[in-house]
Amino acid sequence: MSRVGKEPVKLPQGIKATLSGDKLTIDSGKAKMVTTIPQNISAEIKDDKVVLQRNGDAKEIRALHGTVRAIVNNMVNGLTKGFKKDLDIIGVGYKAQLKGKQLILNVGFTHTVDMDIPEGIKVTVPNQTHITIEGPDRYWVGQFAANVRAVCPPEPYKGKGIRYTGEEVRKKLGKALAK
Repeated sequence: MSRVGKEPVKLPQGIKATLSGDKLTIDSGKAKMVTTIPQNISAEIKDDKVVLQRNGDAKEIRALHGTVRAIVNNMVNGLTKGFKKDLDIIGVGYKAQLKGKQLILNVGFTHTVDMDIPEGIKVTVPNQTHITIEGPDRYWVGQFAANVRAVCPPEPYKGKGIRYTGEEVRKKLGKALAK
């Protein structure tokens, strides 16, 4: 039995789970998330807990068991606490701003980079060099943060670019100092 998969997912107060066929729906009243349970994994809701069991012992099924449990747990955590990623913009003249449902980045190119914000994601720009991305879905928060960072990743010589808050960028010595 998978160590991760055998743990039941506890549903906190105010979170309801419903199972219809292979669709598991987690509802908090404010938001709702749906996932599909693979055919070799069975889900059951008992006593405010979601219990996942596998219907076989193949390697792929064992791997899916823990993965599906982690996805369901992330859905519950996202609806109760939410997920958040912070990004810092380092560089002279580099800045970000919000305009409607678009994040506009000015990061040293001849043009601005306009990024559409996905549905269900909240982006705030408290100052021009800091971006906060929040939402209930861990995947979409992380993916949008990675997409923003990929526009101008930190370069190793001066450290300019977009990086996660707290991320350390190892700087290289320049050509003159490398000898």
